[in-house]
Amino acid sequence: MNDTIVAVSTAQAQGAISIIRISGDDTINIVNPLFKEKDLTKVKSHTINYGHIVYKNEIIDEVLLSIMKSPKTYTKEDVIEINTHGSAAVVNKIIEILLISGCRLAEPGEFTKRAFLNGRIDLTQSEGVMDLIKSESEVERKMAVNELSGRTSTLITMLREKLVNLISNIEVNIDYPEYEDIEIVTIEKIKKEVRDMLKDLRKTLKLSEDGRVIKEGIKTVILGKPNVGKSSILNALLEEEKAIVTNIKGTTRDIVEGSIIIGGIKLNLIDTAGVRESNDVIEKIGIEKSLSLIDEAELILLVLDASEELSKEDKFLLEKTKDKKRIIIMNKKDLKNKNSYYNNILKVSAKNGEGIEEIKDSIKTLFKVEEILNKNVSVFTNVRQIALLKSAIESLEAAEKAAYEKKEIDMIEIDLKLAWERLGDIIGANYNEELLDNLFSRFCLGK
Repeated sequence: MNDTIVAVSTAQAQGAISIIRISGDDTINIVNPLFKEKDLTKVKSHTINYGHIVYKNEIIDEVLLSIMKSPKTYTKEDVIEINTHGSAAVVNKIIEILLISGCRLAEPGEFTKRAFLNGRIDLTQSEGVMDLIKSESEVERKMAVNELSGRTSTLITMLREKLVNLISNIEVNIDYPEYEDIEIVTIEKIKKEVRDMLKDLRKTLKLSEDGRVIKEGIKTVILGKPNVGKSSILNALLEEEKAIVTNIKGTTRDIVEGSIIIGGIKLNLIDTAGVRESNDVIEKIGIEKSLSLIDEAELILLVLDASEELSKEDKFLLEKTKDKKRIIIMNKKDLKNKNSYYNNILKVSAKNGEGIEEIKDSIKTLFKVEEILNKNVSVFTNVRQIALLKSAIESLEAAEKAAYEKKEIDMIEIDLKLAWERLGDIIGANYNEELLDNLFSRFCLGK
C-alpha cells in the first residue's frame, strides 16, 4: 500500500460532474504540479479549492479540488478528490495525466480495502459500504447504514472480550495455580458465561437470517388451488396486470414472477399454477413446479376461497406448508362466506383491493422488520457472516456440553478459543489476502 491510487468515484456515464479520487502517501506531491492556482502543500485540510488542471501549459479543465490530509480521511491516507465536468474525454485525460505523473489505477474496492487495512473500519463495515451502494429498498438502506456505523460489530467485539478474559483466567489457573489473587474459573462459571453468550448469539442468528432474506428479497410463493384468486393477489400487490385473470380454472399453467418493494421490503413474488388433480399434461407440469417451489420459498401466501368450503386440495396445502413461514389469505370476502376455516387468516377481496395493505403489514411483522431496523440489535446479512456466526455458536455449544459433562477445563478451553477465532473472522480480526481479494473485487471501481 505504498503506492498512490486513482479512480473515478462517480458512475461511468455522461453527467454534469464527475469525481476523480486519489489516495496515498504521494497524493499531494503528484497533484500539486497540475493545480496552478494554489500550493496544495500549504492549504488547510478538508477544504475545497477552485482552480484548473493544467498539463504542459494546456488547461485540461476547470475544477473544484477537495484536499483531505491523513489521518482523518476515508482511507486514513492523504486523499484528493477532483470535481471535474462530466465529460468522458475530460475524465479520461485527467486520469491519463495522473497515471503518467505517478499514480496507479485502483483495483475495484481498493479505497475501502485500504480503509480496512489501515484500521479505520472493520470487515463488516466494509461490507456495509457495498451493501449501501447496492441497496434498492429503504430496508436495505437502513440495514447497510447499521453495518457501516459499526452497530453490527458491537456485540461481536463485546463477546470476544468476554471470551478472551475467560480464556486468560483459565490459562492463569492452569499455569500459575499458586496465584491466590486470581479468580478461580469453575465449571459453573464457564456454564453461566457460555449460556449467556449463546443466548445473545442465537437471537442474533435468528434476526440475521431474517435480515439476509429481507436484504436479498423475500422469495414469496403464492399458492392455492385453481381459481381462488392467486393471480388477482399478485396483480394487486404489483399494482399491474402481470398475470392473466379469468374465472376458468387452470388458466395459470406456468410460473409468473414479479418483484416489488412494499413497505421498504423487496418481495420476489411467484404466482403458481393452481394445485389440483389434472389429466392435462401441461397443467400437471405446472402443478409439479408449484409444489417444488414450496421448499425454496421463504414465504408462502396460501390463498383459500371464502365462497367455498375447504377442499381436499386446500387441506393438502395447509398440511404441506405448516412448517413454512406463511400467511393464510381468505380471498373473495365480498362473496357469501361458506368457508369455516378461521385459523389465523387474513380476509381480503383482491378484486376490490380490500385487505392488500394488511397482507403487507403481516409480512413486515412476520419478518420482524421493525425489530431489525429500530432496535439496537446486531444483524448480519450475508452468507459469510452468518456461516461464521453459526460456527461460533457450534463451538460454544461444544464448550457448554463439555462443561456439563465435567470434562477437563483445558479441553473446554479449546472450544472457547475456536469460538473466539470465528467471531474474529466476522469482523476481520483474522483474515487472509485471498479473502480480502475476493471480497473487495465485488466493489465498484473508485470505492
